Amino acid sequence: MLRVEALAKRRGDRLLFENVAFTLSAGEILGLSGPSGAGKTTLLTILAGLDNDYRGTVAWEGTPKLGMVFQSPRLLPWRTALQNVALAVEGDLRKAMAMLDGVGLASAAAVYPAHLSLGMARRVALARAMAIEPDALLLDEAFVSLDPASVEQAQSAVLDAVKRRGMAVLTVSHDRPALEKMAGRIVEL
Repeated sequence: MLRVEALAKRRGDRLLFENVAFTLSAGEILGLSGPSGAGKTTLLTILAGLDNDYRGTVAWEGTPKLGMVFQSPRLLPWRTALQNVALAVEGDLRKAMAMLDGVGLASAAAVYPAHLSLGMARRVALARAMAIEPDALLLDEAFVSLDPASVEQAQSAVLDAVKRRGMAVLTVSHDRPALEKMAGRIVEL
């Protein structure tokens, strides 16, 4: 599904990373770890096609549908949790509600982002990214600031989608034990 070879990225005269190489197959969960400032988020933005200033090869098989959860939830503040998720599925409120339920937030469907905790907002963002039924899901610290029960529920939703649809997942985290629990392989930057 994805092949990355000899990937290098500079920001000004600072080298963020070089010689990054890995593959990601359909149905696989790959973890990405490394210290703060190592370029994990930058690598995800490159893979998502949001940053084209790099050296090396990023080759997606075909044109996969990508879902991405950013470190910041990026919800529209004038829309409820349900309306934010529904945007991804052309207004299908039933599907949006099912996605919210999958991450444990059906009861918060009518709540606006300003009244959600950060952990709740992150789960809304995850529900929105998964609602499009992506071929590949890019997760940038998607489970940080969640309580253990919410982490378990959110991870279960992702694992279920991987099993059901063969979705590939690249997940970034500073929490190595959490990555080891979820990912089949881990790439260290």
